[in-house]
Amino acid sequence: MPRVLIADKLSPAAVAIFAERGIEADVKTGLDPAELAGIIGGYDGLAIRSSTRVTADLLAAATRLKVVGRAGIGVDNVDVDAATEHGVVVMNTPFGNSVTTAEHAIAMLLATARQLPAADRSTRAGKWEKSRFVGVELASKTLGIIGCGNIGSIVANRAQGLKMRVIAFDPFLSAERARDLGIEKVDLDELLERADFISLHTPLTEQTRNILSAESLARTRKGVRIVNCARGGLVDEAALAALIESGHVAGAALDVFATEPARESPLFALDDVVVTPHLGASTAEAQEKVALEIAEQMSDYLLKGAIVNALNMPSVTAEEAPRLKPYMLLAEQLGSFAGQLTETGLEGVTIRYAGEVARLNTRPLTQMILKGLLSPLLASVNMVNAPAVARSRDIGVTTVETEDLEGYQTLIAVEVETERGRREVCGTLIHDGRPRVVRIRGIEIEARLADHMLYLRNSDTPGFIGALGGLLGDAGVNIATFHLGRDRPGGDAIAMLEVDGPVPEAVLRRIRALPQVLQVKALAF
Repeated sequence: MPRVLIADKLSPAAVAIFAERGIEADVKTGLDPAELAGIIGGYDGLAIRSSTRVTADLLAAATRLKVVGRAGIGVDNVDVDAATEHGVVVMNTPFGNSVTTAEHAIAMLLATARQLPAADRSTRAGKWEKSRFVGVELASKTLGIIGCGNIGSIVANRAQGLKMRVIAFDPFLSAERARDLGIEKVDLDELLERADFISLHTPLTEQTRNILSAESLARTRKGVRIVNCARGGLVDEAALAALIESGHVAGAALDVFATEPARESPLFALDDVVVTPHLGASTAEAQEKVALEIAEQMSDYLLKGAIVNALNMPSVTAEEAPRLKPYMLLAEQLGSFAGQLTETGLEGVTIRYAGEVARLNTRPLTQMILKGLLSPLLASVNMVNAPAVARSRDIGVTTVETEDLEGYQTLIAVEVETERGRREVCGTLIHDGRPRVVRIRGIEIEARLADHMLYLRNSDTPGFIGALGGLLGDAGVNIATFHLGRDRPGGDAIAMLEVDGPVPEAVLRRIRALPQVLQVKALAF
């Protein structure tokens, strides 16, 4: 039974989902890093929100961990690169709190436009300062959205309901999508120059960090108001405070800060600033929704292999998973076959998907091939970290998909390039859904891969099979299956033997001594 640790507060309904699926879920919140590291080795999954930090040190202790599930969108508290290195899938729930966060951004927009918090404090103090709190209307104003993805597009829709003009900067926003949303796509400089309000809805990356820097903020139009309900670090808070004090920026509303919990900030002393403690996703509906979503996603992965909303793995739906399962085995076996035969530097791999398999989701198949290929050469390689391991070693990976195929309904071909040249192995699925190797080095052969195999390249000369069989018989090695192929009579031949157990090295040396043998290798699958 898989075990999941819930390290941050989640809805009890999430615990119920794990239990219904047959997964043991332990709720242990408020653990310090040392306490968490002390128990994480006993769990297959870790469910968190924003409090628990998943560091490289924690992942090193999580020897059994397969998946980290973040109930929410932001993964600033997860070292995704380290998780990938350790072969741990990182999932989030990017859609569960989209409406809630967008509504909070609109609330902050209204609050800064009408100075509501300052007016509230003043009125509670017994003052009646109507003339002091003169706001601005949103209608007919221009809202500039930085980042127009799930949340940004909802904000755009709500702002249009308030009769605002919406412009957006987002390198990934297509012209067609902008037209569908009824907004104008602009570059960042134009947005800064035109916007009366700017609302940020982009992830925090090295490219977006301080996207509203002192320089960028200085290029905004006088009287602009800034709203940030996305991630801390997108805005230079000190520069923003200085521009508010100078009167260039009329106001700001922030739900997120570069350092959280935010105990102090130059913005806190300013009446023209509205601040909240990262409440963007804090509604009862959103909390429930993301908890249920992450429990379902983690359960599907641990039980079925389905991968949804992963940051370091291609998605595999619950419907795709069973259809891909036999192909995943074929892919791993082909990769492992090629990897076990690689004795010199691996420089590149080309993977061809032909026929029916080309119509499937081939990205996880590619990762499984890389896992099989690299595992015989490197320790701790798995499906998650295999692409990163290949990149780190400058191993080029090329994939080709074609539905055109003769002779087979489906075919996967793995061609590896080493210091000694290129070689290819091809495989297919037969009627019972079991993998078969059908071509090696251009030689046709049909063989299933078993726990213990012998691979031989030899010259096609009379008497070889008898000599090989006699040698193995004398050594007490029992042959379960024997598969042969050759390019032409008297040319190069290949033999694939399934044997009942490991072949001792002394026996391999005797086989290599046969005059017809060009190569012999014991393989395990």
